[in-house]
Amino acid sequence: LEKLQESGEVPVHKLQSLKKVLQSEFCTAIREVYQYMHETITVNGCPEFRARATAKATVAAFAASEGHSHPRVVELPKTDEGLGFNVMGGKEQNSPIYISRIIPGGVAERHGGLKRGDQLLSVNGVVCL
Repeated sequence: LEKLQESGEVPVHKLQSLKKVLQSEFCTAIREVYQYMHETITVNGCPEFRARATAKATVAAFAASEGHSHPRVVELPKTDEGLGFNVMGGKEQNSPIYISRIIPGGVAERHGGLKRGDQLLSVNGVVCL
């Protein structure tokens, strides 16, 4: 912002608006989710590839959180009965992985953190994109 202000190419009122957006709770949430994704995504390859994967995961996190105030981490205990939900999508279908069904009485229903239509972003630190 300082360089833009010094250059004089951008009107002051526009710089003030940009500064307000960059300091907003929404932008802070995006930065926090990006940082979390960057720290948890396991990607082999160059830094640019990791940055692109992190950016895509961040966008997916916000898309998946529609109807919620922010993307969330849901931890379900492993049990002999499974996790209590079904999924659809994946690489074979060239689609993100979504929860297609919450099994009545299952772990996911009892926990209450997931709902039908939620997108899985990662499982045990492995990205599901």
